[in-house]
This record gives sequence, C-alpha cells and structure tokens, in this order.
Amino acid sequence: MSRVGREPIIIPEGVTVEIRENGVKVSGPKGSLSLEMRPEIKAEVKEGKILVTRQNEEQMSRALHGLFRTLIDNLIIGVTQGYEKTLKIEGIGYRAVMEGETLILSVGFSHPVKVSPPLGIKFETGDNNLIKVSGIDKGLVGQWTAKVRAIRPPEPYKGKGIRYSDEQIKRKAGKAGKAGAAGAPTAGGAKVGGGK
Repeated sequence: MSRVGREPIIIPEGVTVEIRENGVKVSGPKGSLSLEMRPEIKAEVKEGKILVTRQNEEQMSRALHGLFRTLIDNLIIGVTQGYEKTLKIEGIGYRAVMEGETLILSVGFSHPVKVSPPLGIKFETGDNNLIKVSGIDKGLVGQWTAKVRAIRPPEPYKGKGIRYSDEQIKRKAGKAGKAGAAGAPTAGGAKVGGGK
C-alpha cells in the first residue's frame, strides 16, 4: 500500500466530515471545503479518523491513493488553520495598498494595477511592502499568489518586482561587465583583433 495513503487522518475537535457518494465535505471553524473523489478511491470515517482506501491494485489507483489522502488532509488544515503566502515588493517607488478588499499595485507601469480577490481569498498589505494572501483553500491561495507575482515578476539585474518572501533571485551582471570586448581600443590605440 501507499505509505502516505495508508496513514489515517485524525479529525480535530470542532471539525465535521461528511462522506458523500462522489466525494468528501469538511466543515470547521474557518468554513467548509469539498473534494470530488475518483471512483478508484474511497474514504470512510472510523473512530474519529478518516481512512482512505483504493479499490484495486492498478497503477493509477496506487498513484491516486496517496494524492487523495494528502488532499483530504489539506482540507482539514484549511478549515482549522487556513493557509497564507507572503509576497515582497522590491523597487524604488513600488508599493501596494488596499482599497476596501481590492489590492492596488504601483509597480512601474503608467497606471496602478487593481486586483480584486475571488470568494475565499483575502489580501493584506503590511510593512516593508509585504503582501499577504490568505484563505482556506491551499490550491486557491497558491494560484492567486502566483497571479499577483506575475503582474511584475522580479527582473534579474536589480531584483525589482514582486517575489515570494523566501525567493532567491539569481542576479545577472549588467553591461558594465562587458569591458574589454572585441573591437574596443587598447591603451596603445590599436584595436583588439589585429588589422592594418
């Protein structure tokens, strides 16, 4: 069996799990989430735990076993703790502010960029030009964090742009690093590469 898939998921206090014909619904202090299951995978609740099993030993079923166990565990974490990702803005004059629920970005364009969050996603701005994206759906939080970053990805020369708070940008040398290229005059006045 899958090492991940066979691990039972403990249901925390205050969380209710409803097993449906085609999936699972989890409700907790922060809200409710649902997951559609593949027919190869089944979930059941026993003694305060969720057990995930597969219907056969085919390769696809084995691959999905651990995946769906992890996805159900993500639902439990989402409705109890929630998920949060942080972005950082780098650049002179670059900033982010909130206007109601809408995120307003000034990141070097001729106009500010407005980003309205979907249901279940919340934006917050903080000190040091930080943007926090939070919600109970792990996939949705990751998707909208990536969308905000894509508005002005960090460039490799000065690192200006929007990046993940723990992201390391690979820097490139600028044009100043190309001194002494072919065709440049030397101290004696002759050009590199010969000639008459």
